[in-house]
Amino acid sequence: MLSDKQSLILCGLMAGGIFVAGILEILNNFIVLTILTIIFLAVIINIFYVHKISKKRK
Repeated sequence: MLSDKQSLILCGLMAGGIFVAGILEILNNFIVLTILTIIFLAVIINIFYVHKISKKRK
């Protein structure tokens, strides 16, 4: 499980990565898309995991 600070860092890294890759026109590169997709999936999985744990506590 990621902490709040780690999630915010990953979201910022993803947003910055999309911005920089778009400026440099390398957003269609397979490696760049793979890295951004992995970061995105890590954040989404963490959201569902935390939501599931909070439901169990109630």
